[in-house]
Amino acid sequence: MENTIVVIVKGIILYNDRVLIVKRNDNDEVGAGNWEFVGGNIEFGEELEQALGREVKEEVNLEITIDKILYSTTFKTNSTSQAIILVYKCYAKDDKVKLSEEHVNYKWVSEKELRDLVFIDILKDMDKYNVFPLIFDYKRNQ
Repeated sequence: MENTIVVIVKGIILYNDRVLIVKRNDNDEVGAGNWEFVGGNIEFGEELEQALGREVKEEVNLEITIDKILYSTTFKTNSTSQAIILVYKCYAKDDKVKLSEEHVNYKWVSEKELRDLVFIDILKDMDKYNVFPLIFDYKRNQ
């Protein structure tokens, strides 16, 4: 079997000092039932930010402004597949989420709620790259 690498873009989407997280469907192959950030695979020929905007529109029906890349990471999804993830800081134009069938719930959360709900490996990466001060003190950084 051939090894594959998939590139994924995710958005840490901010609105009124809160971050949007979404809960994956319990039937998903990877991350079933976990809380995560919005995003997905880049389609061939897409620019990174174009892919993120498309994924956000498809998954939660929000218009966003993309600020900057916060961090990147990688992990193996199985013995022959690896994911590379680029995580961006984004701002929502409103908080009116409409979920696709890919997710079963959403929340706009504080830092404490984010730390309580999001998958531990995501939190480890966020701490490793010192992301929390960049997103929860964002008014100072605008």
